[in-house]
Amino acid sequence: MTATALDLLEIRLPIVQAPMAGTATPELAAAVSNAGGLGSLGLGSSSPTAARTAIHQYRALSNRPLNVNFFCHDNPGVTPSRDQAWLEYLAPWFHEFTAQLPDQLEDPETSFNHNRAMHDMLLEECPEIVSFHFGLPPGSILERLKSAGIILMATATSLEEARQIERAGIDIVIAQGWEAGGHRGIFDQHADDGQLSTVTLLNQLRQHCRLPIIAAGGIMNGQTIATMLQLGACAAQLGTAFILCPESAASPAYRKALNSPAAQYTRHTAAISGRPARGIMARVHRELDTPGRPPLPDYPVCYQATKALQAAASQQNHFEFGSHWAGQGAPLARPMPAAELVKTLANEIASVMAD
Repeated sequence: MTATALDLLEIRLPIVQAPMAGTATPELAAAVSNAGGLGSLGLGSSSPTAARTAIHQYRALSNRPLNVNFFCHDNPGVTPSRDQAWLEYLAPWFHEFTAQLPDQLEDPETSFNHNRAMHDMLLEECPEIVSFHFGLPPGSILERLKSAGIILMATATSLEEARQIERAGIDIVIAQGWEAGGHRGIFDQHADDGQLSTVTLLNQLRQHCRLPIIAAGGIMNGQTIATMLQLGACAAQLGTAFILCPESAASPAYRKALNSPAAQYTRHTAAISGRPARGIMARVHRELDTPGRPPLPDYPVCYQATKALQAAASQQNHFEFGSHWAGQGAPLARPMPAAELVKTLANEIASVMAD
């Protein structure tokens, strides 16, 4: 990692813990930051009040820089007939778990782009770093954040997205490869997806993009981090690697799946949330995402129905409908405290670089 990028993020190690909304906690982020990496909080599905509380909880545990992440998706379309068709499609599974099918689906209003209350909260709290997923907010918002001295990062899955990020005045681009777990950061989910690997995407961006690049996707150990650094990345972002840490909010079922042979098989599907995301294969992939399914409601409206189904199934100790997001490196996850994992990663990086 170059001195310039180190200084920009104010971190000692080229290790970024992925935001992972719903799984990353203030305790996890603080442990990573205190160990020399960059801790992150995924606040894309949080209210401004909940987001502020999470930032305060982090501040009580660490005085190191914090990255907070938000979703910049388009507002979902109002399509009652399509949404109702999806609910009717899900009815047999709700019936299996003797659960009430939701009457309708609504937009939970989670896009950062139009959330003025969230913008104001950020300007009041001034986290050191703000990052974006699914695209970029309007330029006026970016200018307000930059004027407050906040470092900005954004995810790209292609060279064209990286160019948009660079033109917008963002400071750092996160190159998310096809191997990555969780939601794919593609700007337009209906556009052609080149499905570039992390290495291929990193090489393209290094050739055509002037911004510092954080490599993300399938990175589970220090040896792979070192490879990304040697290829020109300034740091690596790891998500799945931190899920088994005791500080994460992963459920027992999530941890069990990640610790099982099932972790060898991950797959992208949009049928869970309405946008493509990679997780551990289960019934939710095999049965919901079939060629005959009806069109999906928009993200995050679609997610409401799946979460209701997940809750109904889990009440009967059935976890095959859980959103167990994980990347292709899932079998390499190591259950250890976050600080210990960061130290282990740093030692592995140093060992490679010393050769």
